[in-house]
Amino acid sequence: MRDLLISGPRIFSEKGVFSHGSVLTKRDKIIKVFSSSEKRASPDTQIIKFPSSYNLIPGMIDLHTHGAGGSDVMDGAMDAFTAIAEILPKEGVTSFLPATMTKEIKAIEGAVEIINRFAGRQKDILGAEVLGIHLEGPFISRHKAGAQCAKNILPPSISLLKKIQKLSGGLIKIVTLAPEENGAIQLAKALKKRGIIVSIGHSNASYAEVVKAISAGCGYATHLFNAMSGINHREPGAVTALLVNSSVTVELVADGIHLHPAVIEMVYKTKGAERIVLVTDSMRAKYLRDGKYELGGQKVNVKRGRVTLGDGTLAGSVLKMNDALKNVISFTRCSLRDALKMVCENPAKLLNIYSRKGSVAEGKDADLVVLDEKYDVAMTICRGRVAYAKRFR
Repeated sequence: MRDLLISGPRIFSEKGVFSHGSVLTKRDKIIKVFSSSEKRASPDTQIIKFPSSYNLIPGMIDLHTHGAGGSDVMDGAMDAFTAIAEILPKEGVTSFLPATMTKEIKAIEGAVEIINRFAGRQKDILGAEVLGIHLEGPFISRHKAGAQCAKNILPPSISLLKKIQKLSGGLIKIVTLAPEENGAIQLAKALKKRGIIVSIGHSNASYAEVVKAISAGCGYATHLFNAMSGINHREPGAVTALLVNSSVTVELVADGIHLHPAVIEMVYKTKGAERIVLVTDSMRAKYLRDGKYELGGQKVNVKRGRVTLGDGTLAGSVLKMNDALKNVISFTRCSLRDALKMVCENPAKLLNIYSRKGSVAEGKDADLVVLDEKYDVAMTICRGRVAYAKRFR
């Protein structure tokens, strides 16, 4: 693996923004961040130059994706994970959490086993890195199943969670659950003790029930507003409890479909950039044409960027991460620096891996993305290797 010197673009580093900067990588690490485009590299270093109007940012981290490019996490196949990992760098994603669906428990167990196997071999794959697993269900509410298959929902169970975690090789990092279900608070406390992020989602909980759940260790919210009890001026619901608690971090699907732009602006003004994580919640149809597909054992239709079940229920997205970045800047008028917190820094801090990912700094993993003036991806580097490069005319 050759050393790389990325020269010329604006560098969004941990220490500040450098115009005409450079970043030098060696193997899979960043070894030097320059405040100017001066070249300090050995003769055999590969030098890649970009215009000063381009932006070099940390690799983006998607904490909630079900698939892309025709493959799905629940396919339970090594080839599926290879395909997903190889296509995500096109949108600037260098690492991710594959999210499961509420299918039969054997299918969930099979999927996490395959993820465990893939994670052990992914160094041979030129693509985004699997950081763990987002277990979305089966411990959710039938009243807010959304696109999750209601017949496969199970009551919260510590013993079942332990079994799934063992099969995953300890890779479960986030568990989405409905805190109002019997046994959910006990499970939340057990997860918190094990260092697993407890996320409130697919929940019909009241305001009071969510307040109790937050006290028990639930500090995250899965796709805020979607598939959860909303805001009413007499019954504040789950959304209000999650918004007003300053310790809770919330996921947003910023495609302009799951949430109106004004709602995203409201969340930004309420939570601030430090407590928002942008996710795609994407499914297998991302990068494919409109048509009929499958998600979690159910038939879905994709038309003009909207993914729905037969009854019109939203069923994931075909959102790309760099488009989520563009959208949040457009919807909220926030700075690129704030938007980067939502797609790079906050996910890394949430997973407790900020010491190696989430920012451009010496000693960290060489996960880097170059964006052009329109925030389209020009190049993505995963652990020191170019995983995607846009063809220029």
